[in-house]
Amino acid sequence: MDKARIEEAAALLVTARRTKVRRDVLPEACRPTTISEGHAIQDAVARALGDEVGGYKGAPPSRPDPSQKRDESDGTAPWSNPEGVRAIIFRSTIHASPCVFPSSAAPQCGIESEIAFRFREDLPPRATPYSREEIAAVVDAYPAIEIVSSRYAAPKERTFLDKVADCVSNSGFVYGPKCTDWQKLRLAELRVKLVVNGETIVDKVGGHPRNDPFAIVDAIVEMMRPTVGMKAGQFITCGSHTGLPYFKPGDVCIVSFEGLGEVQVTFSS
Repeated sequence: MDKARIEEAAALLVTARRTKVRRDVLPEACRPTTISEGHAIQDAVARALGDEVGGYKGAPPSRPDPSQKRDESDGTAPWSNPEGVRAIIFRSTIHASPCVFPSSAAPQCGIESEIAFRFREDLPPRATPYSREEIAAVVDAYPAIEIVSSRYAAPKERTFLDKVADCVSNSGFVYGPKCTDWQKLRLAELRVKLVVNGETIVDKVGGHPRNDPFAIVDAIVEMMRPTVGMKAGQFITCGSHTGLPYFKPGDVCIVSFEGLGEVQVTFSS
């Protein structure tokens, strides 16, 4: 896809973000056909919005598992994904807990209960990969809620690549208290609770789709290493421990990870 088509796709998605009116699928000529094109459209959206990159969500490189059912409901299905996928989280959509988030900006009111990491120091571009130990030494952990809502009017009908262009349906991010001694915790085995309007919806141990939240950090750092690296203050959020439930305006959602902390978002009425 040439630059003009990338910019055309980005302009349409920017209009959907600014007007808060969800749109039909992108025109065929500017729909991404590769993950790289989807990433390029994300980058063009960032330039057009004039918003900073506050962080990323994503998935490591993978091949499809034929034993698993194909599901396009979110970005975590077992796609043939040899490059890895990342999705920009814009700085203006990141909020400290407790947060009242405008439901007009996320009409699906989807939430994912996640463990996230924030960089205390830059990891600048370089020729060689960063080790897991190098990355772990410069990040703190946080309980987090990713707010999920598509810019497409019929998101279940959209392909995974359509969703990559739309930042894999990210609409916001809310973070709880900082944890500096997170390496003492077994992150994949923490008890997690999701409480909505005072009712416990999920209460379980573990549940991360890859059983290793930090693997997402490692993968995204490697994706960004050759070009821009990671900046101090940016987040990487690492996948839902409680699936992707959808709620409604007015709902109060609280996520807690035992040993890590609590985070809260209320969708405005």
